[in-house]
Amino acid sequence: MNIKVVATNRKAKFEYFLLEEFEAGLSLQGSEIKSIRAGQVSLAEAYVRIDGKNAWLVEAHIAPYEQANRYNHDPKRPRRLLLHKKEIKKLWDAIRQKGVTIIPTRIYLKGGRAKLEIAIARGKKLFDKRAAIAKRETDRDIERQISHRE
Repeated sequence: MNIKVVATNRKAKFEYFLLEEFEAGLSLQGSEIKSIRAGQVSLAEAYVRIDGKNAWLVEAHIAPYEQANRYNHDPKRPRRLLLHKKEIKKLWDAIRQKGVTIIPTRIYLKGGRAKLEIAIARGKKLFDKRAAIAKRETDRDIERQISHRE
């Protein structure tokens, strides 16, 4: 099946350890899917909230669609996530632990439908982030040395 990635949360892997990932559908209005197809989405400060029976994507910014004029949507409205009951229960049990949250990692189009990849995540400490930066720098240096020799 054809997948087109629309937006990614690039800070997610830097700020958190991603423990387990899920694919969720999004309950959208008409002008929202048009904006998503145009790539006007930001997941920078977004998170997932669970209220027992439903999961909600909160603080995700989907820009208003220009051609929709008065039928447009609120860019920051909470959007319901389409998950199975077992998945919602598993997420609910996971976030009851201290230091665990659910974050969106990317939005993509799959078979004409907008899908959201979410992950159960644990926050990194400062020394974990420093280790990630150091590893990335050494990997870059190794790549430079390899490409320089060729």
